[in-house]
Amino acid sequence: MEKFTNITIKKKIAQRFIKFSKSYYKTHSEALTGMLDFFYYNEISPKENFGPTGRRLENTFKKRINAVIAIMKDVEKNKANPTLAILESLMEAADPKNKNQIRDYEEDDTHPDFYK
Repeated sequence: MEKFTNITIKKKIAQRFIKFSKSYYKTHSEALTGMLDFFYYNEISPKENFGPTGRRLENTFKKRINAVIAIMKDVEKNKANPTLAILESLMEAADPKNKNQIRDYEEDDTHPDFYK
């Protein structure tokens, strides 16, 4: 049988460890061994920062996705109608019934400024 020893730790930390140990392991020794093995086998330090957590990343993605949705809705609302109007004016200009119509580019608002 293995010998036991005492370790002096603060009461709050001991209570947290006991709660953790009971939820994952049968004995406190197994819990401590499992924690030490975890750090040893994964070659990480307990003081090392792992970066953003999964929840933080999820919230960031949700915010960005909502921003993209808002941009798409704005584009659909504000860009589709002017594009439709431009296409309709092009179709009217290409209509064979309007062949005799002479377009005055000084008064025409459908062309960019560099034609003026």
